[in-house]
Amino acid sequence: MAKAAIPKGTRDFGPQQMLGRNFIFETLKSVFQTYGFQPIETPAMERLETLTGKYGEEGDRLIFKILARGEKLNRGIQKLTGNENTPVSVLSEDALRYDLTVPFARFVVQHRNDLVFPFKRYQIQPVWRADRPQKGRYREFFQCDVDVIGSTSLLNEVELIQLVNNGFSKLGLGDVTIRINNRKILAGLAEVANQSENFTLITVAIDKLDKIGMDGVIKDLQEKEIPQDAIDKISSVLALQGQTDLTPIKEILADSEVGMKGIEELEFMLDAVLKLGVTNAVPDFTLARGLDYYTGAIFEVTHNDFNSSICGGGRYDDLTGVFGLKDMSGVGVSFGADRIYDLMLDKGLFPKHAPDVTQLLFVNFGEQEAAYVLGLMQEIRSKNINTELYPDAAKMKKQMKYADDKGIRYVAMVGDQEMESKTVKLKNMETGEQRVLSLEELIGQLG
Repeated sequence: MAKAAIPKGTRDFGPQQMLGRNFIFETLKSVFQTYGFQPIETPAMERLETLTGKYGEEGDRLIFKILARGEKLNRGIQKLTGNENTPVSVLSEDALRYDLTVPFARFVVQHRNDLVFPFKRYQIQPVWRADRPQKGRYREFFQCDVDVIGSTSLLNEVELIQLVNNGFSKLGLGDVTIRINNRKILAGLAEVANQSENFTLITVAIDKLDKIGMDGVIKDLQEKEIPQDAIDKISSVLALQGQTDLTPIKEILADSEVGMKGIEELEFMLDAVLKLGVTNAVPDFTLARGLDYYTGAIFEVTHNDFNSSICGGGRYDDLTGVFGLKDMSGVGVSFGADRIYDLMLDKGLFPKHAPDVTQLLFVNFGEQEAAYVLGLMQEIRSKNINTELYPDAAKMKKQMKYADDKGIRYVAMVGDQEMESKTVKLKNMETGEQRVLSLEELIGQLG
């Protein structure tokens, strides 16, 4: 007999969990649409070559590859036997998507003749990563992405910061911090440290700062054979963590044109959002975002009551170029729905009565009463009131417990007397109050 179990790093979601998740999705979707974003979807699977080489060495290791089938798999196994240099492509041509951004870039290239640029899209779908499962980190999780592609204007970054702030406020998480940096600043740091050729190694190490601390980053850089004088220069910037004054970083990067360009862009964004009343956006020169495709502004959203970021993103200047479409700059952010759900659950932020829960339950007194109630329910449902009838003529206690366990706020009772007078006895399950109402009055109260 097969054991009832699911793979590590995945989760089942029951009705209560789905109500909360749907609340997150619908709330964010309404915010995205307010800013002019349009929905798309892409397949769960992408070509392996579409995904590899876009996320860096560590990201590539976390891609879930899909084995070939049948004879192709047999031939691939034969080629692999005794040959360590045989590429993995002989066993796999496809993979589960690692994020929504690279598939979006592929989508833009493939459908460019059908899109209006700048193109603003939102996408809410699951992604998969072969990561080590732990609290707040799953192998299957949902991302809620918004991107603008086809424009280099920094106004897009400014608007995304507003959108992020608005989205979290609508979710009851207005006390988040939006950390902002620029990959050009990090490129400038590598330049003044005479380590431009090791830019990726340096950013990967800096990206681990929150996990392994300053000593860990220094040790990592030493193991990568970065010279000590360069490590000292990098450490001087990491020591600025939490400082909002840009003067020290300007002094360090004064001789780097690309670094000063990054500071200029960062200053523009911070000044613009501050004028718009966004006071929780702060510079963070230690923010690296380990994905290779970022080239400009990078964002990360954190909350004091959660130990991981709950939203992140940035500017990518030529991600579509790897698919044959050059000079198509984009910028976007991704809301981590699963981490947001865990945070909101811990803080008790989900509404008690979600709009998609049953609002009204009719008690089943028997065959005749149930047949009568079915007609009433047809009219009630036509007014978009979520209604159900208990399917069996069970004891009243059992039917009331059902309503209570499901969080149904109102219970309606229709017996011989109510059928004769064309009324409904309505009970409020929270207060215990009971009232006799006409059908029109009931609809008016619940509608």
